[in-house]
Amino acid sequence: MPPKTPSPLTTQPRIATPVVAAFDFDGTLTWKDSFNAFLMFLRGPMGLGKAILAKPGPFVRYLSDRDRGALKSQFLYNLLGDIHQTELEILIQAYVSVTGRSLFRPDALRTWDSLADSDVKRVIVTASPELVVGPLGALIGADRVIGTKLGFTADGRLRPDLEGINCRGEEKMCRLRAVFGDGFDLDQAYGDTAGDHAMIAAARHGHYRVFKQKP
Repeated sequence: MPPKTPSPLTTQPRIATPVVAAFDFDGTLTWKDSFNAFLMFLRGPMGLGKAILAKPGPFVRYLSDRDRGALKSQFLYNLLGDIHQTELEILIQAYVSVTGRSLFRPDALRTWDSLADSDVKRVIVTASPELVVGPLGALIGADRVIGTKLGFTADGRLRPDLEGINCRGEEKMCRLRAVFGDGFDLDQAYGDTAGDHAMIAAARHGHYRVFKQKP
């Protein structure tokens, strides 16, 4: 009697559920805000002060609407105008090459590095612009960087608004599900502000403000 032919169901490859350790970036992996540090790199304290005084609109609006995403995108646009994305990426790479790993907390990196040889995906989930944080994440071997998306025109020029919404609060979980699927396994989450509470609450092991060290 010939052996039974396996059903198609039994021959399908098994899809593993992604296991994720999600880290907020600014204040968690880093000891200061990476986007503010980038702006400081671009213009210095005097230049930033002059830019704020020249066009205070974004900051005035923020006092009433508390829209952090709009503040980031509008102020960056005021600072750089409709710069092409390629030019902006060159500025970001220059900032990253100067900054290096000096932004990172040593104790946070020890936890981060302890996961390097595991099957856990190390993911940065941040409200800072993904374009800025991406190269910093690459420095430490992030499997994925998920962040706020700056808006660009069809021909690649910076807009004064975001693509989507600020990656903060529940949006962090929405973005994780969009990348890894609804059934992903959030094993660990680390954060330091109210904007990380949803991610920390959803994790099997949630950690709030556990990293303290500065370089």
